[in-house]
Amino acid sequence: MEAYIVDWLNLLGRWVHFITGIAWIGSSFYFIWLDNHLEAPQEKVDDDKGVGGELWSVHGGGFYHAQKYRVAPQVLPETLHWFKWEAYTTWITGMFLLALVYWYGAEVYLIDRTVADLSPGFAVGIAIAILVGGWIVYDQMCRSPLGRNASVFAVVLFAMTALLAWGLCQLFSGRGAYIHFGAVLGTIMVANVLMVIIPGQRRMVAAFANNEDPDPEDGIRAKQRSVHNTYFTLPVLFVMTSNHYAMTYSHEYNWLILIAITLVGALIRVYFVARHKGKASPLPIIVAALLILALAAALAPSSRATTVETVSLATVRPVIESRCTICHSAAPTHPAFPAAPGGVMLDTDEQINAEASRIHQQTVVLQVMPIGNLTQMSEAERALVDAWFLSNDE
Repeated sequence: MEAYIVDWLNLLGRWVHFITGIAWIGSSFYFIWLDNHLEAPQEKVDDDKGVGGELWSVHGGGFYHAQKYRVAPQVLPETLHWFKWEAYTTWITGMFLLALVYWYGAEVYLIDRTVADLSPGFAVGIAIAILVGGWIVYDQMCRSPLGRNASVFAVVLFAMTALLAWGLCQLFSGRGAYIHFGAVLGTIMVANVLMVIIPGQRRMVAAFANNEDPDPEDGIRAKQRSVHNTYFTLPVLFVMTSNHYAMTYSHEYNWLILIAITLVGALIRVYFVARHKGKASPLPIIVAALLILALAAALAPSSRATTVETVSLATVRPVIESRCTICHSAAPTHPAFPAAPGGVMLDTDEQINAEASRIHQQTVVLQVMPIGNLTQMSEAERALVDAWFLSNDE
């Protein structure tokens, strides 16, 4: 029953996380697009009122006129919309899922004893420290003189994220490392909103209400953090789905793959941000495409010599029964799985033969199953599965 309740909490948490994430990222992308498409106001009266840019658009059968003030309007409207709860709720639900799946289930999803022999409590403690430390380091970098030079800061920030990717992959399972990499970036993104952007906006509104001039630095800092957030977005989105792609996180150089995909995501945003402003060089997209092609080539499975040994299903069945059916069964015996993961059941010969390719891919090629090697499948047993598959593969 406990595993069943955890499954439902996972389902509901993931659903809400997905919905609020769409709302946050959608509004973030829209305002980046809006900022980069603003034109000088056409009416002198708007310019005199302090309007710095405007945009006409059409959507859903209606016309919209958006205006952005250089600092603030002369009179604040009664209703002022704040964009913050999309970010907060995305982070809250994301942390709920992180705690539920990777911390509560640390033995299954976070710890890989072939990477680092950590106790669950110690592993979770490290994970929390990295989340908090990541924000502190980033925030101090932004507040330092380094933060005033956007180009240099971008290089240093990328180097720091690369170091983070490498370090996490030396501590946790590939899957756990990837999701915590995304969690650090996501925490930075929402902390930017909570700790910098929203407080700055509140100070601007308060200053205006007191007939004082708002501090332009608040707007500058908010703009800087918003730009950083948009470049973090695509890497975080990849990490959210990375558990479906074991070929990335299970690789010997999983940290390098994560760095490359992070760079690809950032380059894609570089291109689109530039494109919003006008004519953009295709170079960032070309480099991103070449990186993806290089990754695909590097991750392609190597060719294998045809085995001369013939291994029957009867020979390999005991391995599958002892190492796989603890989870992949109509009635799993592992307490973490109330139902067979992915609906894959290996109770009968017919089911095993039907899943032969997937069994081979997961246990031999990628070696991500059994997950966290919970059942201690040996190299000899993996070789036996390999020989069975090759001798029966047509």
